[in-house]
Amino acid sequence: MKKILFLGVIILCAITIHAQPGTISLNLDAGYTFHDKVDFDAAYTDVQAAFRYGGGIEYFAGFNKSITLKYHRMDTQFPLYTQAGVQINTDDEAKGSVNYILLGGNTYFGDMDAKAHPYGGLGLGVGVIGVNDGSVSKFAWDARLGVKVKTASVVSLKLEAYMQSIISTFGSDIWVSGGGVAYAVPDYATLWQFGFTGILCFDFKK
Repeated sequence: MKKILFLGVIILCAITIHAQPGTISLNLDAGYTFHDKVDFDAAYTDVQAAFRYGGGIEYFAGFNKSITLKYHRMDTQFPLYTQAGVQINTDDEAKGSVNYILLGGNTYFGDMDAKAHPYGGLGLGVGVIGVNDGSVSKFAWDARLGVKVKTASVVSLKLEAYMQSIISTFGSDIWVSGGGVAYAVPDYATLWQFGFTGILCFDFKK
């Protein structure tokens, strides 16, 4: 995880140095992520809805294109249930967190002089799930839609809806071909998280 984060910082810094002069935005955000049920073979977990917070750096190489590096965290619970609905871990054992480190980009729309600019974006990176003083890092991505509202000062505001996801393998299933040959294929568990956030942006010219 540290290597990926370090690589992302290097890439962002290199682009900042060599790209045409633009705006650097320091972003602080806080929002709410809804719950999601994740199914396993013999059990499932319902990742509880929770407050999400974080921040990042956004570099604008031009008026409507930006590159982002960001970190988000939510402290939540992972109650584990049998398929019959019986919880098999305690509330203390279920405490944990979901973290995202993502490198991506945004595209903004509208006239340069407009006060409000709709945008959309995608990001790729690492999702870190921590439970019981342990953690696991997996591939993660996000997609977002929002609007950025400018003010007369360096401070602006974003209102954003997002979908973020962590994908992980857990064991395998047996698949039998038409010829009777059995193959072990990996099982996948995917966390889908949808939410809304407000982002406070501090925009600085290079």
